[in-house]
Amino acid sequence: MTRRIALSVLALITAILVLAVVPLGLIMTQREQTSFRDEAAARARSIASAAEEYLSDHKSGAAARSLVEDAHKRGECATVYDSAGHVVLSTACSDVAGDDSARLVASALAHPGTRVRQDDQWLTVAVPIGDTADAAGVAVLSRSADPLHDRILAMWGWLALIGIGGLGTAVLMSVLLARWVGRPLRVLDQAAQRLGEGALDARAPVEAGPQEVRRLAATFNTMAARTEALVHGHRAVVADVSHQLRTPLAALRLRLDLLAADAEGDTAEELADAQGEIARLSRLVDGMLAVARAEHAVPRPVAIRVDRLVAERVAAWEPVADAGRVRLAADCRPGLTAFLGKGDLEQVLDNLIANALDAVQEGGRVVITGKRQGGTVQLRVADNGPGMPETVRETAFRRFGNPEASGTGLGLAIVHRLVTVNGGTADLQESPGGGLTVALSLPAVRRGRERGGRSGADGTRTSRA
Repeated sequence: MTRRIALSVLALITAILVLAVVPLGLIMTQREQTSFRDEAAARARSIASAAEEYLSDHKSGAAARSLVEDAHKRGECATVYDSAGHVVLSTACSDVAGDDSARLVASALAHPGTRVRQDDQWLTVAVPIGDTADAAGVAVLSRSADPLHDRILAMWGWLALIGIGGLGTAVLMSVLLARWVGRPLRVLDQAAQRLGEGALDARAPVEAGPQEVRRLAATFNTMAARTEALVHGHRAVVADVSHQLRTPLAALRLRLDLLAADAEGDTAEELADAQGEIARLSRLVDGMLAVARAEHAVPRPVAIRVDRLVAERVAAWEPVADAGRVRLAADCRPGLTAFLGKGDLEQVLDNLIANALDAVQEGGRVVITGKRQGGTVQLRVADNGPGMPETVRETAFRRFGNPEASGTGLGLAIVHRLVTVNGGTADLQESPGGGLTVALSLPAVRRGRERGGRSGADGTRTSRA
């Protein structure tokens, strides 16, 4: 943003300078050229006026000769012609205009009036002497255009220096303005990123930048504080519920175990059923607490080697798969790395593998595949079991969304929450040939972050659906 602001301001000021300096230079150049011609014409008329006394009034030509000598001293070429076109007075460079001078004289004598000719080197002015109707001669003055070019070049040089100075000032001001606006926004973005990664104490400074940016930072800090309070409050509630429910359930289960040890007949059977219900209730409580922890957790993402973690979980579940005569396999690209909360992917895989092994029959298969696609890691857990109807798939990620689930019905809800809270997506699809495929899209490790980090998945395992 800083660069864009600086470039935008610089482009605007550059356009303003160009629109101001270039027309000004053109106007001043035109004025210099006009002034140069007018000055040459005035000097030629002065020589013509003095020469008129000599040619028409037959007085002394000293005044005209003096003006011609002054022109020579200034580096100009002056020549006085009579009505027949003969040279009367001249400087040493009278042939500067050459044939053009002769044509100017002839034109001025034939049609009395001032004649001007200019090229890159010389400006020549021919002025009739005497009455315009019957000229007594012509005064011709030629000036070198070098002084004019030097003045115009110097003028453009000063304008260029002014423009460069203005651009330098514009660059400095645009950079300072961009930093003044962009730096607080960059700090605010970093604070928002830390908050999204789980640092609930992340705050943005509210002392720098424009008023709007300071107000935005203050609003962000208020939001972050409320989020921190809500998350901590939910965590406290989960901890309290966990303690208040698990303790009496454990005590009740222990008493039933003691009673069942001495019971016989119908009493023993009833106590066994009660123990089963207590165990089911415990699993249900564990699942609800796992969902609550997942919903209110703010993970701190780290680099997770997906290929290694998948291999570890497949190895851990192979005994269960072998016991059910199910083939459990994995095919992940080497070096596949995702950016997730520590232990989250392990819980996701455990729930998905457990669900798949429960669904397939003997001789079935469960295959886990993984690859990188753009900025995401695509992980798929596919089985060839009975699958899931489309109407059930639409609600399966909700709590108890699958009424046909053999477990608590919370496993897929935990998976969905753990994936989405880490910035990923989860989708249920029909496997080719029958069965169910869980497609996960996980954020890949960003460029510049350490790749190949250890997974270290030590997250608490939850009950499985």
